[in-house]
Amino acid sequence: MQNTETIFALDIGTRSVVGVIVKKIEGQYHVEKVIVEEHSERSMLDGQIHDVIAVSNTITSIKETLEETYGELSKVCVAAAGRSLVTMKKSFSKEIKGKPLLTNEDVLHMELSAVQEAQSDVADTDKKSNHVNNYYCVGYSVLKYYIDGQEIGNLVDQRGEWATVEVIATFLPRVVVDSLLSALSRASLQLDALTLEPIAAINALIPTSMRRLNIALVDIGAGTSDIALTKEGTIIAYGMVPTAGDEITEAVSDAFLLDFTKAESVKRSLRLHEEVLVEDVLGFENRIPSMEVIREIKPAVEHLAAEIGKEIKFLNGNESPKAIMLVGGGSLTPCLSDQLASYLELPVNRVAVRGSDAIQHVSFADGIVSTPELVTPVGIALAAQTTPIHYVTVTVNNTTVRLFELNELKVSDCLLASGERVSKLHGKPGLATFITFNGQPIQIPGQHGKPPIVHVNGELATLQSIVKDQDKLTVEKGVDGTFAEIYVKDFLDASSHFTVSVNNEPVEVMPTVWINERKGSIHDPLHDGDNVRVTFTSTIEQLVKRFASTFDLEQGMKKFFVTINGKQTSIPKYGVQIKKNGVSANVSSQLQKGDSIEIIIPKKPTVREVMNCLQTSLEQRITVFIDNKEITISRNLSVIKKNNKDVTIEETVSSGDSITFTSQNQTSFIFQDALPFLSVEKPGEGYTFTLMYNGSPATFDTPIFSGDELAIEWKKVMKV
Repeated sequence: MQNTETIFALDIGTRSVVGVIVKKIEGQYHVEKVIVEEHSERSMLDGQIHDVIAVSNTITSIKETLEETYGELSKVCVAAAGRSLVTMKKSFSKEIKGKPLLTNEDVLHMELSAVQEAQSDVADTDKKSNHVNNYYCVGYSVLKYYIDGQEIGNLVDQRGEWATVEVIATFLPRVVVDSLLSALSRASLQLDALTLEPIAAINALIPTSMRRLNIALVDIGAGTSDIALTKEGTIIAYGMVPTAGDEITEAVSDAFLLDFTKAESVKRSLRLHEEVLVEDVLGFENRIPSMEVIREIKPAVEHLAAEIGKEIKFLNGNESPKAIMLVGGGSLTPCLSDQLASYLELPVNRVAVRGSDAIQHVSFADGIVSTPELVTPVGIALAAQTTPIHYVTVTVNNTTVRLFELNELKVSDCLLASGERVSKLHGKPGLATFITFNGQPIQIPGQHGKPPIVHVNGELATLQSIVKDQDKLTVEKGVDGTFAEIYVKDFLDASSHFTVSVNNEPVEVMPTVWINERKGSIHDPLHDGDNVRVTFTSTIEQLVKRFASTFDLEQGMKKFFVTINGKQTSIPKYGVQIKKNGVSANVSSQLQKGDSIEIIIPKKPTVREVMNCLQTSLEQRITVFIDNKEITISRNLSVIKKNNKDVTIEETVSSGDSITFTSQNQTSFIFQDALPFLSVEKPGEGYTFTLMYNGSPATFDTPIFSGDELAIEWKKVMKV
């Protein structure tokens, strides 16, 4: 026994209602019956039910007719009209200067904020229903990202001052669904499955495997042309043009003075006959070649193609898709596919009219002619089995929210449906801090606000977390930011503080910091209104100044000089020597990380050494020999003063000292001057001495000269 399932579907259009019975037999679909019944009055307008009772009467009539053959029908599959969809393009900008790099979650926040801005604009344009919750977002696509006005491929990890995202979003008025459900209820029918007409047509003609291609499907009816686009495996956009087959009918009517009904009949005959019989409003009959009629309506066809093409490019990011599929009665308009291909600059074989025979895995009963008009009704029946749209109920912060499960629902979809403003859920940034740094005013932004905290059924979640029917969502506003935590070191780069070696000892070279005229450090925190002054150590001279307690600053910073009798004289020999990395350097040499500095400070010279360097003698000297040893005998020729104080010739001298000397008359040395160097100890009692000068007796006042030999001879005196 075969497993058979009966599917009842209704395509509720502006002019008529199409009822379809589809049998599902062992996984295959068979269309058994199609009934078309026009509305008795103008109860529909642009896909929206305006007279629920009238529409329900038409539905009831079709239902009762089909029940005569197929028994009681209690459930039905229907579709919300694509012409009811509202598409809006909107952008959202965010200042990112001085903030962390954008993450995927940050970008998603921006996208949802843009969608909600579009949702608000849609509500504002609807004077009858101006609340954002009266519109379901059925999908959105990102058109472009921008950094500082320049288009960019992705915002993640980008830097700049302003980031912008531009989206195109599609919305379905809630009233469309509500009125549809009311009409079904009055006809004693329950909703078995709901879809959107463009989705139904796409599911019928474009299987999932083909949706990676950028394809547009256009359902051209009487009053509107519905558009849907696929790309990268999904449906990326929906749209509608309020221009369709009726515009062509009106062109026929105007050209040949026909009433609308007869003009519609003529239009439908153009593809079937070489000539058509027309009777104008004056009662005259004429046989007119079909090609002549086609020439007359060419401007209207071109206009229709341009309107459809313009909307396709708008929905597709100002680009033409790879191919176009046309369905619906209006798709049979002569030359329309060629004109549309021309407008979109596509080859003519990339734009094609598709009939119900193109639907895969579907067969039709005898007598059912394959036409483009049947694609959507059959697609609605198939959608009930393959991709039904379920009504899902969740709570967002204890508020019940009902939404369509067009795709796998996420937290972001629930927030959009609930009306929660995503842009207001993010914590506000903290107040800015103003400081003055080395005379320059600087503004430091406050800490960034935290993202909202989302829980699904008590579990921590993100905007991209999956949501199921009856889930409970709580969304807490992110914590606001505070004043920025800033330190002096935040304004300095790594090269401003480093370590060098001075005389083999490590020395940390740090900037000198003053905060509000008080000494500070690079690790000190800063507060609003602080005045910060920082000086940097970059030369050996600045290093020596900073470490004056370690090195002789006076000698280290100046050449060694003395003032001799009022004349300043430099003596490089006794100045400080500086080497950097083993090479002689001067005090202006630049410091770098890891430098080895050697500072050599010579021993302070004496007055004698200073005067010797100046080749000036302040003493009289001779060299004599005493006991075969060379002895130098000297005496000052001048009275010496250092900084106005009497000193000896062995007094040490510092750089900057003032030395004065007054010369005395020079006389010969005498033997007496050598006595300090002679041994005058008496050998014992009864001895007497004789002064010897070059082997001859001498006296104390005997003159002596360099090279002389001096001695004292002792002789024992014999007693008589």
